[in-house]
Amino acid sequence: MTQRTSREFARAFFSDGVALSGAVILVLLLAAALFAPLIAPQNPYDLGSLAMEDTKLAPGARSAETGMLYLLGTDEQGRDMLSAILYGLRTSLWVGTVSTLLAFFIGSALGLLSGYFGGRVDALLMRIADVQLSFPAILIALILVAVVGQGAGKIIAALVAVQWAFYARTARGAAMVERHKEYVEAASCLGLSQRRIAFGHVLPNCMAPLIVVAALQVASAITLEATLSFLGLGLPITEPSLGLLISNGFSQMLSGKYWISIYPGLALLFTIVAINLVADKLRDLLNPRLQTV
Repeated sequence: MTQRTSREFARAFFSDGVALSGAVILVLLLAAALFAPLIAPQNPYDLGSLAMEDTKLAPGARSAETGMLYLLGTDEQGRDMLSAILYGLRTSLWVGTVSTLLAFFIGSALGLLSGYFGGRVDALLMRIADVQLSFPAILIALILVAVVGQGAGKIIAALVAVQWAFYARTARGAAMVERHKEYVEAASCLGLSQRRIAFGHVLPNCMAPLIVVAALQVASAITLEATLSFLGLGLPITEPSLGLLISNGFSQMLSGKYWISIYPGLALLFTIVAINLVADKLRDLLNPRLQTV
């Protein structure tokens, strides 16, 4: 079985129209979130820029006071929905990405130590992981957020606590396979320390499944944060996210003000779908059983 080169990997990825579409959508969303302060028509959380006369305007309406065009309408506070979505997307992606990276490093390190060294530490960590994975992630997140309170930092900490076990389990399984291979025995014969062998030689060979898990968990983290914010237990109103925007417009759905909730919902949907399309292709390309023999 041969490993793909970076050029072959890129060719295989971009030759898939579905994965390429997901990547393009994801890049556009990331660019929109990154440059939100520059491209948003309005800072939706600057109270001085809001006009109460512009509340609940339909998509395509203009402000009676400033003449500003609201392409996606306004919400009950007079905020431009396009601007609110751009800022909310920025927050959702930031929370999802940071929590995934932290969980990746913590879970991978614990799983590697558990699988490579074994013993009582392995038994303890895996029992904790087993208990956590036996409960729905949203239930654990709800309990943690109810205890620690609202705020981006607290939400990230709760999401890390929810996600670390996925990486620990994956890293442990990969490390248990790698530790019996010849290159590990050769490194031991050269007198390298066990810690150096574990993190310098075994961990790089465990990265493929961990990258796939991380790609999938970004979407999961964004969904969890949106769910918590929708329920009023996530980010406060001063730190907007897509889930909070959907929640703000949910009560207006029956009165015909669909755009307040639907457009943020579509932005969240496209984000999750794009991430999953890219993650699914990465899973196929990084699966050694599917690589060229």
